[in-house]
Amino acid sequence: MMITTSQSIDGHQVTAYKGIVFGEVITGINMFKDIGAGLRNIFGGRSGSYEGELTEARETALKEMEERARSLGADAVIAVKMDYEVLGADNGMLMVTCSGTAVKLT
Repeated sequence: MMITTSQSIDGHQVTAYKGIVFGEVITGINMFKDIGAGLRNIFGGRSGSYEGELTEARETALKEMEERARSLGADAVIAVKMDYEVLGADNGMLMVTCSGTAVKLT
């Protein structure tokens, strides 16, 4: 399945719009990752644990959106948008959402 942020896919024509599809993931950031990120904040550098968590959440949200598009009989998802939010009283939750238009192609 093709997934793109653009409104069209070169070499293909949209023949049917199947609807808007979403993928949502909310994940907790654990204490040990917070400690490591805190040290990185003090000494500098990248936080591999947070980056890994973000990558996993993004990939899971995209996979969920793709599965929902397949269930509608779509060949692709176009006009995809991703959003990231921090939730919870202590900002200990990460939410990744994506949405796009499921379409049939020629």
